[in-house]
Amino acid sequence: MQALKKILVFIDWFLPGYKAGGPIRSVANLTAHLSGEFKFFIVTRDTDYLETNPYADVKPNKWVDFAENVKVFYFSADNLSVANIKKLVNNTDFDIVYINGIYSFYFSLLPVYLFRKTRGKVVVASRGMLSEHSFSSKNLKKKIFFRFARLFKFYKNGYFHVTNEQEKNEVGSLNLKPKGFMVAPNLAAKLPGAKNIYKKKTPAVLKLISIARISVEKNTLFALQALADGEYLGDIKLDIYGSVYRQEYWNECLSVIKSLPENIKVSYKGELDNKKVNETLQNYHFSFLPSLGENFGHSILESLSAACPVIISDQTPWRNLEEKNVGWDIPLKNKDKFINTIQYCIDMDQEEYDKWSEKAYGFAKEFANKPELIEQSRKLFVT
Repeated sequence: MQALKKILVFIDWFLPGYKAGGPIRSVANLTAHLSGEFKFFIVTRDTDYLETNPYADVKPNKWVDFAENVKVFYFSADNLSVANIKKLVNNTDFDIVYINGIYSFYFSLLPVYLFRKTRGKVVVASRGMLSEHSFSSKNLKKKIFFRFARLFKFYKNGYFHVTNEQEKNEVGSLNLKPKGFMVAPNLAAKLPGAKNIYKKKTPAVLKLISIARISVEKNTLFALQALADGEYLGDIKLDIYGSVYRQEYWNECLSVIKSLPENIKVSYKGELDNKKVNETLQNYHFSFLPSLGENFGHSILESLSAACPVIISDQTPWRNLEEKNVGWDIPLKNKDKFINTIQYCIDMDQEEYDKWSEKAYGFAKEFANKPELIEQSRKLFVT
């Protein structure tokens, strides 16, 4: 019997963390689908995003069994150093390197540098960090970094993992000159066989949810302004889950929230553990996520998986949703369309909502079980 190939994975944050959002879910879903065919050795921190307290039930600075064919090395803050990462690499047997992210010194930049001359396969998952919409903040620093990367041919020994052709074109336009590009959409979590979720929906009542980092990129302020600018007939409740990325931006959001009429209630619910996402989504009618751009959009797929249709922008891979009766992908320049769609959702009765809810779950289930998507991810680790 042929031995399973060993994949050495670098990522800033991993389970049981959840505050870093999509990248954690991407790697968790990838290993869940492929751990029967490969052995994964994941190198990460022992803290969650923006946290300093280590995970309560994790033993740091040693390989620990996470799942079948999945081991994780959780670096503590006092043990995280160039020397210790080099030592770990030298003492670990692996066939392929899989680096997640672009800007992290220890988990992105250092690994690319360490494996710049290796003969083994090196794959760098850009995780949307090189897409056009990612340049809305820290633009100057990123431009300087790319100039450096081009000058010293930083990525010449690696392949970029991108999730679609648009991201491939965007990353390619940066002229970083990698060995090549590998297109593989992120994988969804596995779903049970049938929808068993019922949500009460009466006309004139709408429950919306947003699960996303509160930031310019996620366009939280736009969502609130769409609520403020409409003259809605009916009651709207929007609950916002996610970390506050920049307090000044959140203050702008709070100003809009305070101006809302009595029939629109917005509540900030704080951060949401990944384990509770599905059950939480089951308490709402629609997800409202008009982000400036997503290379995948895990929150969108998770919403559909919970039989919760979505109201999103047209800046994600999830397109033509209305014709499938699973949601709407609306141009951001057309705020009136957002407003009219929200009113349409307010007016929905139980019979119509059930159709949308069923379609949403069916769409997510079909996507999660597509064998061609799993095959594309499998090819990331084929040499």
